[in-house]
Amino acid sequence: MRFEGILKAYELSGGKPEDLRSKGTASLIVEGNKILDSNVVEGIIVEKEETETGVKVRIIVKKGQTIKKPIHLCFGVLPEEGLQEIISEITIEENASADIKACCTFPNARKVKHVMNAKFILERNSSLSYQETHFHGPYGGIEVIPKVRMIVNENSILKTNFSLITGRVGKLDIDYGVDAKKNSITEILTKVYGKDNDEIKIKEGIRLNGENARGVIKSRIAVKDNATSEVTNITEGNAPYTRGHVDCIEIIRDNAKTRAIPIVSVKNETAKVTHEAAIGTIDKKELETLMAHGLERDNAVNIIIEGILR
Repeated sequence: MRFEGILKAYELSGGKPEDLRSKGTASLIVEGNKILDSNVVEGIIVEKEETETGVKVRIIVKKGQTIKKPIHLCFGVLPEEGLQEIISEITIEENASADIKACCTFPNARKVKHVMNAKFILERNSSLSYQETHFHGPYGGIEVIPKVRMIVNENSILKTNFSLITGRVGKLDIDYGVDAKKNSITEILTKVYGKDNDEIKIKEGIRLNGENARGVIKSRIAVKDNATSEVTNITEGNAPYTRGHVDCIEIIRDNAKTRAIPIVSVKNETAKVTHEAAIGTIDKKELETLMAHGLERDNAVNIIIEGILR
């Protein structure tokens, strides 16, 4: 029953249930503190343990391995109330690469708390693409607190994509921190849509600590009704020839409130960090163009927001 419920919720969030059933695909399915299913393919080590309030998971992609199919992770709480604590560590060994697609689903949440403490370690010449998609249902009774510390070693590439645009956000408090080494590339993208009285708080930082490291932080946030958002983007150019950029767009409607806090710094004369932010209402000219094609104002606004969050 739990397994089928998670599969249904996974499908509602945009996932394909067959990806979680395929024996040719690495996967892990967790509901509450129960591991419902897991599958391991060649080149990967998965260590997992149920705890009183969640699970501990360690994933290792072995040295020199390229995992051709995405690794699928699904975490969720199906009842209206509950606590789920995830402690995870993902290591991509030297010259290895992987694509991880994580789904977090809480379709019935009225009083649910989901906490994640994670560590990503990318060894030399490795790459990781990590995509996390959330589905929260219509009630807003969910608190999500992900804290991730990431180490991107020499010549490695990390790309993350966090998306929470389906259902109510509830309370979201993201804390991401990256230690970027020599010649590494880091890209962080976050997309969130807050409604009603949702509360969004995001803190993301890249410390460019190695020569020639590159980093980009992109935030795409929309809030309406009485929702609030606060986005803190931090980029430090601490080593020679580092390059960083912060790009934040926050759109508001109704009585929503939003705040952007870019913190950029350099500690070397050859380093360069830039930032740009656009905060406020939807572009008037873009709105008028859509309305001129026969769309009502609300529909036109929704299309623009969907485009920003795509």
